[in-house]
Amino acid sequence: MLRDVAPATGHALEIASGTGQHIVQLAAALPGLIWQPSDIDPARLASIAAWADDAPLPNLRSACRLDATKVGWAEKHANQDVILLINLLHLISDAATQALIDEIAKALAPGGIIILYGPFMRSGVLTSAGDQAFHARLREADPDLGYKDDRTVLTKLKAAGLTPLDPVEMPANNLTIMAQKTNL
Repeated sequence: MLRDVAPATGHALEIASGTGQHIVQLAAALPGLIWQPSDIDPARLASIAAWADDAPLPNLRSACRLDATKVGWAEKHANQDVILLINLLHLISDAATQALIDEIAKALAPGGIIILYGPFMRSGVLTSAGDQAFHARLREADPDLGYKDDRTVLTKLKAAGLTPLDPVEMPANNLTIMAQKTNL
């Protein structure tokens, strides 16, 4: 799906790259994009480096430490053609989600696209028993965490000056939400 929406060339930032497995696959599949992995956790940064060492790719940069929920990171990572975020929004608060979206809007180049993948409520409804149970566990651990509502996320993207694109249903009740910076 990423091939259908990403530009053929440019710069791509993955926020919260985790182990690094996905970014290596993405860099190999989309060689015209210069990929920048990031994470906040030192152990995950080391894992990203190990994955990158096993598959040296000329379009894959060294991972950087980035807490994308903090205000101010967009300037250092400006002019991104793609920003990718996989399975994070349900693990951060609403306030952190707002800060993240605001910074993403600043970091995107004109025409750039944000791609958010993960579990979301659909119009306020959790769509499966598994989603309901996981959301409840997250909320029990921290009342600020849990699945975000798809409509709320789309509204936040729009309020940040981005143009939402049609969401795409994905396997395992996941959703891809996308938006583009259209103020050329």
